[in-house]
Amino acid sequence: MTGQVRTVDGRVAGRRGQATRQKLLDCLSEMLSSSPYRDVKVIDVARKAGTSPATFYQYFPDVEGAVLEIAEEMAKEGAGLTALVAGRSWVGKSGWQAAEELVDGFLGFWRKHDAILRVVDLGAAEGDKRFYKIRMKILNAVTSSLTDSVKELQSKGKLDKDVNPAAIAGSLVAMLAAVASHQKGFQSWGVKQAELKPNLALLVHLGITGKKPTK
Repeated sequence: MTGQVRTVDGRVAGRRGQATRQKLLDCLSEMLSSSPYRDVKVIDVARKAGTSPATFYQYFPDVEGAVLEIAEEMAKEGAGLTALVAGRSWVGKSGWQAAEELVDGFLGFWRKHDAILRVVDLGAAEGDKRFYKIRMKILNAVTSSLTDSVKELQSKGKLDKDVNPAAIAGSLVAMLAAVASHQKGFQSWGVKQAELKPNLALLVHLGITGKKPTK
């Protein structure tokens, strides 16, 4: 956490207060990884953090408010996924490397933040605009960069002009997010992680370039 941290009533939290607040968020994150979101109660989070519900309410209006704080921080990190795409070449072997690194980045990010992403997806699916905006904040930047990559290939005559760049990019990002959130499901189908990555990268490369990769 950087910058000033304020309590619910607007006071600036001191160093100890900031540490307590962060501990509450860390404990909540840990609980979300093992308990359904709606089963997590303020009293349980406070107890796990070694403090009281009254202290929890000094920093957050409720569990949902704390979850949104965690989700916002996660979204800032998710913006870094754009670096895996922006300015990359999709020609020749560079294209295959770009596809592999993008897939690896998506799968790794989703594994790291699996618990909070499940809550974000649930809130977005239920129509909560706050969670929807967070989800789109993670996906939009990558989609925009991939759209630019497709446009660049078209401008160089390496991709059919009839292809809609935004449609291709958006579809690929939606696919990556869906697969990343379902990694455990693939294991139940007998698909190992080491097998999932190259096959997913192949789909991404074909989607962006329209060609089989040069490895």
